[in-house]
Amino acid sequence: MREKSAQELNDHIVELRREQFSLRMQKAQGQAAQTHQFAKVRREIARAATILGEKQKTHGAA
Repeated sequence: MREKSAQELNDHIVELRREQFSLRMQKAQGQAAQTHQFAKVRREIARAATILGEKQKTHGAA
């Protein structure tokens, strides 16, 4: 994931947010069969956001 550009990371985060929203809607409708996906998506968003922050910090300092 660290090889991705900042734009690719932003796109990945947007896609993960959509997936997270979809999971929340499934849960609200009582259709959430794979509850482990909630934590998995949340962690993946955090990873991508951390890497994006690191890239912005090092790019801004250079």
